[in-house]
Amino acid sequence: MTAAVGSVALVGGGPGDPDLLTVGAVRALRDADVVLFDRLAPYALLAELAPQAELVDVGKRPGHHAIPQEEIERILIDHALAGAAVVRFKGGDPFVFGRGGEEAAACRAAGVPVKVIPGVTSAISVPASAGIPVTHRGVARLFTVVSGHAPLTESEAEHLAGLGGTIVVLMGVSNLPSISAGLLRHGMDPGTAVAIVERGFTADQRTTVSDLAGIRGAAEDAGVQSPAVIVVGDVVRLAVHGDREAVALLTDAVALAGDAP
Repeated sequence: MTAAVGSVALVGGGPGDPDLLTVGAVRALRDADVVLFDRLAPYALLAELAPQAELVDVGKRPGHHAIPQEEIERILIDHALAGAAVVRFKGGDPFVFGRGGEEAAACRAAGVPVKVIPGVTSAISVPASAGIPVTHRGVARLFTVVSGHAPLTESEAEHLAGLGGTIVVLMGVSNLPSISAGLLRHGMDPGTAVAIVERGFTADQRTTVSDLAGIRGAAEDAGVQSPAVIVVGDVVRLAVHGDREAVALLTDAVALAGDAP
């Protein structure tokens, strides 16, 4: 007798704080037979959240994928075809630079039912944890989320520099020099405020603030490391001053450096 096909849930774990898990995420983990997770998911409480599940660490780290993406997809599908309720547990939201779309397509092609449980994306929540709103009336009416995993093309830098609003860069620490240089090269104001928020929603969260011209040096001096979210735009000033009247003036970068309130 052929076993009934199981299912796959692509679950967003948010930026790392278990308090930001959705009700749907908690339910999916509670009912899971198998959970595949990596370092950006809030995995510390998985034994409690998924008490009956086999936990599989797929080991993705910057520049080092212990298990290739194709193998992750194969593991998901094999467990589901064997009848298991499988959770792919990701940091942030599975469809924001999480390769969730690839995994969903692979499951559908194999005839495996798949659902997506969105998560709180670090693109919005991590700046918020440092007091930075990505939009603010009279300051920024739009925001753009960019993958910094690879350097910007000249066309991308040109359009971002001219678009206005807030730019949020994920996975961009290693390419910060080329990203900032590209924006400057295409005419962005060197005095534009920039914040780098490291290790959002952890006890070690730290915010480094400078302007676009000085952020590379500030990041080097501070020893900024991944994971971090980079925010470019005048909204950064709001985290420091807390009111619109002060937005017009960026205080000395040295005075701004350090943890945002």
